[in-house]
Amino acid sequence: MALTIRKPEIIAIARREGKVTVDGLVEYFGVTPQTIRRDLTDLADTGELERVHGGAILPSTTVNIAYNERRMLNQSSKVDIARACAERIPNDCAIFLSIGTTTEAVATELLSHEGLLVVTNNINIATILSANSKVEVIVTGGQLRSSDGGLVGNLAQNTIDQFQFDYSIIGCSALRANGDLMDFDMQEVSVSKTIIQHTEHVILVADRSKFDRKAPVFVAPISNISTFITDSELPTDCKTTCDSAGTLVVFSSPPNLR
Repeated sequence: MALTIRKPEIIAIARREGKVTVDGLVEYFGVTPQTIRRDLTDLADTGELERVHGGAILPSTTVNIAYNERRMLNQSSKVDIARACAERIPNDCAIFLSIGTTTEAVATELLSHEGLLVVTNNINIATILSANSKVEVIVTGGQLRSSDGGLVGNLAQNTIDQFQFDYSIIGCSALRANGDLMDFDMQEVSVSKTIIQHTEHVILVADRSKFDRKAPVFVAPISNISTFITDSELPTDCKTTCDSAGTLVVFSSPPNLR
């Protein structure tokens, strides 16, 4: 099968999974590793993929990928992470749920909870939780981003300033190898920083693909996170930082299933 035929499939897999691996593509297409490596090199030369050890990822950029595409990435992992997160949230507490497709998955897993006060700057999360009459939902003000239903800006921050949360569940666009949380939107980053300042226990939900991505705006160090729920082993530097800072790392599936 020629690259011109494999190319759309390789790009589609990268968009769906967040990355492609040489071994995975060898098994998928039934060709040699050398053939796949040449394919990935050709796609990297045209700027359609970016080579990483063992495979390739979508090219690094200062612009986030489309929201609907992000919703499709690593869907099963997001559900597992969301379930592990929801299990750590008790009934009868105040929580904040931020913008993101994984935090939306958390909202779905919270539909059986009771007595929650949920503040969110995510219109999609408010809609999900509206199905639970035993949860009170407050939506922040702010500038609405039609691309993902997020509310950002000073009005969002001003609303958050009125609360002190037991738990906040946040995501990020990318994670550096040392665990620094990174994002694309300065306004969203400002809101995230305010959330962290007003929370007793901050939970980060992020799948393994975030370590393969790059984003330009610094949000916070991993040491500001109380619990990090993910689906894969951490890079050495990130694990070291979590250990020294007391950040609890929770895996959404047992090691033998990852």
